[in-house]
Amino acid sequence: MRIIQIIDSLEAGGAERMAVNYANALSKNIAFSGLVVSRKEGLLVNQIDDSVPYLFLKKRKKIDLQAVFTLRKYIKKNKVEVIHAHSSSFFTAVLVKLTLPKIKIIWHDHYGISQDLYARKNLSLKLGSFFFTGIISVNSALKDWAASYLWCSDIVYFPNFIVDSKSGQKQNLNGSEDKRIICVANLRPQKNHELLLEAANLLKNKFPDWTYHLFGKDFEDSYSKILKQKVMDLDLQETIFFYGTTTNVGSALEQCQIAVLTSVSEGLPLAVLEYGLYKLPVVATNVGEISKIITSGKEGLIVEPDNLKEFAGAIEKLIVSGKYRDEMALELYNKVQLNFSESAIVKEYLLWLKSLLTFTV
Repeated sequence: MRIIQIIDSLEAGGAERMAVNYANALSKNIAFSGLVVSRKEGLLVNQIDDSVPYLFLKKRKKIDLQAVFTLRKYIKKNKVEVIHAHSSSFFTAVLVKLTLPKIKIIWHDHYGISQDLYARKNLSLKLGSFFFTGIISVNSALKDWAASYLWCSDIVYFPNFIVDSKSGQKQNLNGSEDKRIICVANLRPQKNHELLLEAANLLKNKFPDWTYHLFGKDFEDSYSKILKQKVMDLDLQETIFFYGTTTNVGSALEQCQIAVLTSVSEGLPLAVLEYGLYKLPVVATNVGEISKIITSGKEGLIVEPDNLKEFAGAIEKLIVSGKYRDEMALELYNKVQLNFSESAIVKEYLLWLKSLLTFTV
């Protein structure tokens, strides 16, 4: 089988990381696995395995014929059978298919604002879905939405999978060793970092040595300014630390004792899977597919979104009991290894794809 992944950028986001994960994983399992980026490179370019042929299209506008024909040439040269298009990159894939009708398109839906699906309308996606051979949804709500809105009958749910993201260099962290709490989430309003800041303020006097370490892209917008001003207003400069994006979040996770996610909206967040991979106990909000990963009180603690008292209380439970932390962390690690590992998901993906291509020939 000969497959390429296509994604619009390699910034450090969930869809982008999954495109890289699939390309790397498939390179060990099929005859050809390539990765194509249409618009913008980013930090994740350094995560691409040497065994994965890489192409950057330098697309400058929505319909860029030069990019389309560059991709067409790459596909023909490498005898590609399937384009696995992530998120909005489906548009470029469809334009190429118009010139190469035999190529198959698999579209991967990573949409993360699951509670607003009723309002999700995209005419170009609906028209493009006529050319899709199959659709992968990262949660069951997206699968149901695709079945009701798009023109493709073969829709499957595959959860995200996680790989070790640690590189050789150690990530330097502030704060005391053995008293660190980490949050991995780009600085977007849906991630609701304000709840974390408020909880840190609530717990500061009781646990003054515990610090909070925030990793994720800083868009330097109004939301980012609000967060940083709040840190100043609450006098949390020695408690809350922002690090931006990094290619070595694994090293940071190894140095922390608790991991949190405060989102008001999610799909199936890679961050929670990554927390599990590094054996961290988790406090997360009850949104998206998080409850499919974590049973509250077993693999972690789940609280209702934007509930400050409940969220701070859950963090306190983990702070005061190292034994409780270790038990939960091990349960989550085992669950991630069993259900969300590279080998488990890629095996299902290839079986589905083989049956799909056999059926459509």
